[in-house]
Amino acid sequence: MRESGQAVCWGMNNYGQSNPPSGKFTQVSAGAWHSCGLRESGAVECWGDDEYDQSNPSPGLYLAISAGTRHSCALRPMSTSCWGRRDDQPLEAIEPPPTTSVVTDVSSGGEGGTTPGTPTPTPTPTPTPTTTFTTLSAGYYHTCARRSTGTIDCWGQNTYGQDADPSGSSFTTVSAGITQSCALTGAGALSCWGLGTARPTTTQAQSSIFSAVASGGVVCAVRSTGAISCWGRNDNGQRDVTAGTYTAVSAGGFHTCGLTSAGAIVCWGWNGFGQSNTATLTGTFTAVSAGYGHTCGLRNTGAIVCWGASGNGRATVPAGTYTAVSAGHSHTCGIKTDGTIACWGLNTSGQAPTTAITP
Repeated sequence: MRESGQAVCWGMNNYGQSNPPSGKFTQVSAGAWHSCGLRESGAVECWGDDEYDQSNPSPGLYLAISAGTRHSCALRPMSTSCWGRRDDQPLEAIEPPPTTSVVTDVSSGGEGGTTPGTPTPTPTPTPTPTTTFTTLSAGYYHTCARRSTGTIDCWGQNTYGQDADPSGSSFTTVSAGITQSCALTGAGALSCWGLGTARPTTTQAQSSIFSAVASGGVVCAVRSTGAISCWGRNDNGQRDVTAGTYTAVSAGGFHTCGLTSAGAIVCWGWNGFGQSNTATLTGTFTAVSAGYGHTCGLRNTGAIVCWGASGNGRATVPAGTYTAVSAGHSHTCGIKTDGTIACWGLNTSGQAPTTAITP
């Protein structure tokens, strides 16, 4: 979203999800095949795929918006409203009882691509909850939210128990993944539920204090000691963490990379294209991003270096000084110090435009 309030999208556009309407927005959220935006007036407008009415919001005043896979959720001043697919039934509005609590935040989520070998969920309808929320995370076929009381409530597809609400009332954040969900308390306690092979066990989750958690095809968390722990599939060693003290972690397609406290990059897992080869890297880095077959790091000088698969130019970085980098499947994008975005690599769906994207 530009500073002017204009929404700008690029990438796959088979349903028109990358063609936002004109006018000013205050927020925008990209789902799997549709997108939604929040107007200055408080109205929500969606575009793209509407097979399940996921792009057909109810009229009214909203505070935040989150576009998921085949459904969308938004926060009203004193309630939460969802629309689209709830298995084979429309999602009902979530109207909490009268309360003085105020809804403050929403996080977007979506399909994000299915990890090879991930079991296809069979829809199992469950009731939508009734309460007031402060944080919302839309996952693959389910949604989780944090109540103002610190409890977690999830609803939607429940084949693997991913919407079985955890006990406790001190959670600060929640992340809904594909077949599992995880939440973190203010004290750094990690709690995950859902498909057992895609998440840590209770003993593992309670073995340390964690500072961050991300739930997707693989769950990775940074411990307070700086150690990284990952759970889930390990067919390529992508969760066999190299010992060290880390400040950041990035999980790619089948490999994982971490940034050490000394500013070095260490990678482990699949190395079919050399994307996990870091032994010859020199210098100090401030960020790392693991893609599918390639990896990129941001040096403290502002230079980006990429290694591994180089097809379609995904590892050929344009000249310039950068502040951030993100490696995708076959393309890469970086933010330059002047605020513009440069992308390189495969551009079949417009994901790596050859012209700079300006603020």
